[in-house]
Amino acid sequence: MADITYDTLPHPSFPLSRGELEDAVELLGDFLGIGEMEFGLRIVNDGAIARVNKAYLGCVGPTNVLSFPSTEDGKGDSEGNLGEIVLSVDTLNRETRLYGQEPEDHFVRLLTHALLHLMGYDHSPEMFSLTDTAVETVAPELRLRTRG
Repeated sequence: MADITYDTLPHPSFPLSRGELEDAVELLGDFLGIGEMEFGLRIVNDGAIARVNKAYLGCVGPTNVLSFPSTEDGKGDSEGNLGEIVLSVDTLNRETRLYGQEPEDHFVRLLTHALLHLMGYDHSPEMFSLTDTAVETVAPELRLRTRG
């Protein structure tokens, strides 16, 4: 479902290995009903996401996650590719501490938010509700898988 690439060394505070990232993607794909769709997931540091943020959105500085849909309607391109997600592990770790969240919870929140953008959702009560529900249902399952 996801083509996961690390454009940075794994951050020591980032609790998810490649296999656990794949588990998260699988769980979210099932939750969102997009199991057959493909997308790219690039794990980067703050410097890399700041460059992407500037180049594509004209914004200065790092952010937590960016999504680039392959189509405006969220149905994916002719090959079933939804687009690409770029996620900063540095910002994820900072926000996890700042918000007092479990790393898996915040990761699921960010990934769900980005996937919903790829699926054509704009910021709305429906999008925020789906994100909250994903955190409530998917994150506990992910924690069971990652922490045994």
